[in-house]
Amino acid sequence: MEKPDAIAALAALAQDTRLDVFRLLVQVGAEGMPAGQIGERLGLPSATLSFHLNQLRHAGLVTFRRESRSLIYAAEYDAMNSLLAYLTENCCQGDPGACGVGVCDSTTLVKPKGRNTRQ
Repeated sequence: MEKPDAIAALAALAQDTRLDVFRLLVQVGAEGMPAGQIGERLGLPSATLSFHLNQLRHAGLVTFRRESRSLIYAAEYDAMNSLLAYLTENCCQGDPGACGVGVCDSTTLVKPKGRNTRQ
């Protein structure tokens, strides 16, 4: 991940509603969730939700697909993991063991649950 992409992702997540939406989508897994259900779960009006989903999409943190009349949104796990890797790439001066067990362990990055997993 390049620095401008990291800044865009962090800026998108630096807002309460967008962080809540993103965390919900990460919990749901690769199958995603219809926009209407996201709004219901978080108590958001559709116009507000649409604005925040677009911000997350432009930052590359969520994707969507159309199923009939519904838009299904899902977390972009590759982008999330790239951001985490970018933030920790110089962790403990390149010696992961120097900080303690598991602090800088990139093998603990999140893998999506669901049938459409991407590796």
